[in-house]
Amino acid sequence: MGSFGRFLLVVLIGFGSSLVAFCAFPPPEIFALNDFKEAIYEDPLLVLSNWNALDADPCDWFGISCSIARDHVVKINISAASLKGFISPNLYMLSSLEELILHGNLLVGTIPKEICILNNLKVLDLGVNQLTGPIPPEIGNLSNIMKINLQSNGLIGRLPPEFGELKYLEELHLDRNKFQGTIPASDGSEYESNMRGMYVSSKQRAGLCLSSQLKMADFSYNFLVGNIPKCLEQLRSSFQGNCLDDKDPIQRPSSQCGGTPPAKSHSRDLPEQRPIADKPNHHVAASKPAWLLALEIGTGIMTGFLILVALFTAAQKCKSKSAIIIPWKKSGKGKDYLTVHIDSEMLKDVARYSRQELEIACEDFSNIIGSYPDSNVYKGTMKGGPEIAVISLCVGEEYWNGCLELYFQKEVADLARLNHENAGKLLGYCRESSPFTRMLVFEYASNGTLHEHLHYEDGCQLSWTKRMKIAIGIAKGLKYLHTEIDPPFSLSLLNSSAVYLTEDFSPKLVDFESWKMILSRTEKNAGSINNQGAICVLPNSLERRDVDIEGNIYALGLLLLEIISGRPPYSKEHGFLVDWAKEYLQVPESMSILVDSELKHFRHENLKVICEVVNLCLHQTPNNSSSMQELCSLLENNIDTSVSAELKASSLAWAELALSS
Repeated sequence: MGSFGRFLLVVLIGFGSSLVAFCAFPPPEIFALNDFKEAIYEDPLLVLSNWNALDADPCDWFGISCSIARDHVVKINISAASLKGFISPNLYMLSSLEELILHGNLLVGTIPKEICILNNLKVLDLGVNQLTGPIPPEIGNLSNIMKINLQSNGLIGRLPPEFGELKYLEELHLDRNKFQGTIPASDGSEYESNMRGMYVSSKQRAGLCLSSQLKMADFSYNFLVGNIPKCLEQLRSSFQGNCLDDKDPIQRPSSQCGGTPPAKSHSRDLPEQRPIADKPNHHVAASKPAWLLALEIGTGIMTGFLILVALFTAAQKCKSKSAIIIPWKKSGKGKDYLTVHIDSEMLKDVARYSRQELEIACEDFSNIIGSYPDSNVYKGTMKGGPEIAVISLCVGEEYWNGCLELYFQKEVADLARLNHENAGKLLGYCRESSPFTRMLVFEYASNGTLHEHLHYEDGCQLSWTKRMKIAIGIAKGLKYLHTEIDPPFSLSLLNSSAVYLTEDFSPKLVDFESWKMILSRTEKNAGSINNQGAICVLPNSLERRDVDIEGNIYALGLLLLEIISGRPPYSKEHGFLVDWAKEYLQVPESMSILVDSELKHFRHENLKVICEVVNLCLHQTPNNSSSMQELCSLLENNIDTSVSAELKASSLAWAELALSS
């Protein structure tokens, strides 16, 4: 073979290797990265501009590092990029991730407990952001972690004793937060003494002293109490600025250690209050001549009258316009305002609830049925009305602006137009300023979520026929959202927790993560803000909601696998469900392995149809894709869910039907 021939062979081998690597990149990891981008609603430096959702190889995206074979993401490093948004819980799909570094951004919300599934993670750096809430106790699952940096956030609660389970932990930075309670030590002696005789479990007895590799720890400027554990005294650790009994490191003044930390904590103590002598002398005003005082009062009354006349005139002019102008505070300083045009007709047909009536319905918001980084979901019952599910957006007033208010109202109007038996019905919304409240009110499907029935309800096992009915109902709901309404609608997050079941096990798709859509639209449409006039107007080109049809179809494939197998999308024992299932999906002789072992019987003909649809969902390409209309037809036309079909499948079906009825 000539030199040119050898050169051509090397080129072809290299190209073939690249092609194999390109095709081998796991779709769940692409999905996780795109979901991470969706949760970021401000990217002022455009660092995510080359994150292309249609690109099947993310290894050249900014901040992404891949394995040598370019088949897994091993590192995300996006620091000091001024990113605003939430941390997507779907990052858990990056099973080979070793470093997650998002230091020095403006991330809000809580630390998703799902991140703790990443048992290959060695570095977790979320320092210098605006995160809130406690550290999830699941952090003890990060079995290979070596460095954790959570400094300079707004984190609260106790330090989890599960830190003691991290045997490779070398660095721990928890300074400048709002942590309270004691520092969990090694054998629980210090921790147990502070529990005042309460029962302490074995996990609670774990503590930081069990982290034998720990070389650096910083606990400064929190609200920790008790004593410094002896095992940490020798480390290069810092305990100043707390409420500890040990006064050797400088502690906070006792006025700041009376209980709940102040709303805004600082790394340095606040300056002393001005002495009383600096206050203005009120007796000076009393010494003014009476005629001068009368003149000032008269001038004030006249000025006030003129202002009232001007306001009344402006109000009369605004009545003739189709939009109203709402001043919305843009910063906590109260100096900058953003004027927003909001269509007064937008929500005229949507019911508006007061916070008080929702608080009563939801038992003081104590009945939490779901929790996300940016929202909580409560269950309640309206007086003389239906059961409801209430989504409360966890966003502080200081992060809210006029454009977010506009998009919130657009999203409410968009959700209110949905009307299908398999789509969750929006009953109304709540919008109040004091206290700051933004809530969505849905009709509650009283049989709980599909996730609960598949993974927790052992006494109420779903039969095969019920599972098939649920699968078809989900497909019909998606077909309605994607093809039967204009403009089309997609779910922000489709999984078994977003599928609620009625008494007769009919599924209802509820978009409890629709709030992410509002944030992502704010990021993408930031150019529509006119900085000169400080006007945020929603032009006709932005009337439509972002629609992720492909993402919903891929998620449907995962959901169908979960329904037939009874397994979660990920577990520590079995890894990713899609990886386990792929070798059985296309082999008819092996398909039965996919079926939940708890099921007494199933129909193999139905299983073949489900597997065919799953394959179509998981392998969508620009040149080979199926619409929801086609997928739904496959399920409806080839799966028989009648009672007679169930009776044919098993001689025990009569008894099972009687028990489940």
